[in-house]
Amino acid sequence: MTNLTHIIEKYFLVWIVVFSLCGYHFPAIFKGLVAYIPLFLGIIMFGMGITLEFSDFVHIVKIPGALIAGVIGQFFIMPLVAYLLCIVFQLPPMLAIGVILVGTCPGGTASNVITYLSKGDVALSVALTTTTTLVSPLATPLLTYLYAGTWIQVPVIPMLVSILQVIIIPIVLGITIRYAFKEKIKTIITILPSVSVVAIVTIVAGITAGNALALKTVGLLVIGVVMVHNVLGLIMGYLASWLFGFDEKTRRTIAIEVGMQNSGLAVSLAVTHFEAISALPGALFSIWHNISGSFIAWWWRRH
Repeated sequence: MTNLTHIIEKYFLVWIVVFSLCGYHFPAIFKGLVAYIPLFLGIIMFGMGITLEFSDFVHIVKIPGALIAGVIGQFFIMPLVAYLLCIVFQLPPMLAIGVILVGTCPGGTASNVITYLSKGDVALSVALTTTTTLVSPLATPLLTYLYAGTWIQVPVIPMLVSILQVIIIPIVLGITIRYAFKEKIKTIITILPSVSVVAIVTIVAGITAGNALALKTVGLLVIGVVMVHNVLGLIMGYLASWLFGFDEKTRRTIAIEVGMQNSGLAVSLAVTHFEAISALPGALFSIWHNISGSFIAWWWRRH
């Protein structure tokens, strides 16, 4: 079991690329997975909740300056950049809403791993991911309405309910089980990262399959927008941290948190509340931000 989980986690990026290609070339096999995306995201969030400890929440209180800067950066930089990219590239409404959903979502759990590999502040990374995730039921629907409401009707309340169902409830359930059983679930905790990898790969494969035809017509455009969105988020997160006078470890951490999104949530919201094609930017972001994150981790470890 240990060897299997090691292989699954170590080659995470490989699995994402392989299964996204499988979804693209064999859509009939993977298309049905789209209906289960909220369930898979709930599993990922449950895994996040069960790994959280009391010290993670204590750290939130200890570092208010960096935490506040990171949260503001998360919910200011990425939504604004997403909106501007939609204007510049004149994206169709459904693709635009997909890009904006990526921008308005909280930080993703993959950022914690990339922060560790980049020699950043892992405790701050976990605190930022936790805080932005807990704020997201209000921030994500309202920001989506603010930036996309002029193009398309945004169901604010249903989106809020969806986030509570697939994000907050699974996290709270995970935290509850962690404190109820403590030492008894250590073995389960060790395999949860592998379960999350399988869930993420499944989400990406399903969305790629569901949008196989769209990829042939608008694929390059969306890939370009997604890449620029992520890279600008990383750069602007780092520069904002530098302007605030934070040390190098904090700059790296905030940059990664701002640039790496919970694109699984963006996909889930898109599938639930909009048309299937609006989930495409989130699926492509899932692939790309892991590639860029791995590269930036390699670079920062060397410098």
